[in-house]
Amino acid sequence: MDELLKNNLFATHAVAAAGSVALGTVLTYPLDTVKSLVQVRVQYQSFTELCIGCVCVSCTMHACVSGWNLHFSSLVGSSPSKHLATGQVFQRVLTLSGISGLYKGIGWLVLGRISGCGARFGVYELQTAFYKDGRVDNFVFVSEALLAGITAGALESLLSSPFEIIKLRAQVAAASRISKTTSTVERGIASPLLSRLLRGYSPDMRAMNNTVDLLSTLTTKHPNTMTSLREYPWMMTGSGRPPSVIDVRRPRHIFSFEGIGAFWRGLRSGLVRDSVFGGVFFSTWQFLHRAMLDWKAVGMNPPPRSDDEIGPLSPVAVSLAAGFSGAIAAAASHSFDTAKSRAQCIVIPKYVSMERKLLKWPLPGKRFERYTGIHPADRSILFRGVWLRMGRSGIASFVVVGSYYWAVDHLVPK
Repeated sequence: MDELLKNNLFATHAVAAAGSVALGTVLTYPLDTVKSLVQVRVQYQSFTELCIGCVCVSCTMHACVSGWNLHFSSLVGSSPSKHLATGQVFQRVLTLSGISGLYKGIGWLVLGRISGCGARFGVYELQTAFYKDGRVDNFVFVSEALLAGITAGALESLLSSPFEIIKLRAQVAAASRISKTTSTVERGIASPLLSRLLRGYSPDMRAMNNTVDLLSTLTTKHPNTMTSLREYPWMMTGSGRPPSVIDVRRPRHIFSFEGIGAFWRGLRSGLVRDSVFGGVFFSTWQFLHRAMLDWKAVGMNPPPRSDDEIGPLSPVAVSLAAGFSGAIAAAASHSFDTAKSRAQCIVIPKYVSMERKLLKWPLPGKRFERYTGIHPADRSILFRGVWLRMGRSGIASFVVVGSYYWAVDHLVPK
């Protein structure tokens, strides 16, 4: 009977935690959508094609060995003055996709947040349990909360990264006007390699034919030069550029075209982001929790000898402390969040990724940027959308903690 009661108690807390995380995600998801689009600088050429990021590892290389002729001058909205403001991004999503566009990809983020937050709080509780072992008070120092939060954030990043890239690309698609101008006949003569890796994608046949005609002037004895040239990885789209991110947004497309490693793209910046967020969040929360306990103990007669004599804090006060801690942690880790979001909006075919590994291309930027996954071209925009993320994280943390306390209070028997 005791074992059954314990299992039911654990299941009740698990359901309450999952429900609170889902509720916080749903309520703040529109802010996350606008924040993500502002970070990746949504800007369109002729409002038909979205081009974000650069395939080249080094900005100084104007043409990759693989043939992907991408420069940062070809970036859409590469100029600091050419980007959509927050209100313009919001209006564009409503115009192209309606209210539902603000919630594109929410299912993936809910799954990622449930698993990620479960790992974050679970690892934090396990690690702090060792710190508290043998102490009279159930007390954790701020430095210990910082270390436990860093460890918990790193595990959270590993679990939630595959869900984030799918969510982000769905959000970008919600702000994109997708036009299909390629005819059925042209689709039939597209690269067989591309049709196998990315079903349903229509390449730019005019650019493909022009490029093939240019290359076919080379002296060769091949009986079918035109078809063979289309088989090369860098000719799959016909324009020397990878498909748009809006064409490679579904899990099966990402897996077949970019490989399984694409689900963890931007892992360096993601690990730093979540480690910083977890450390700052838990240490700030512990500091505020300690301050509220000391404030509550003021004027008690006799003075309390332990935290148990002070009594529990108000759920509203704990929720407010969590919300404030979430906003501070979001501000501290936002630059790495921007770097990760921009890295996830780059489409890199698996052939190019393999070539990079074989050629051992160096990462660009200074040592700190190489270690944290920040591209040097993004230095001036790392804090774009910081207020949106602070608001989203603060509100979500307040809702998650508050709804969890409310659910446990109503579901767990007294």
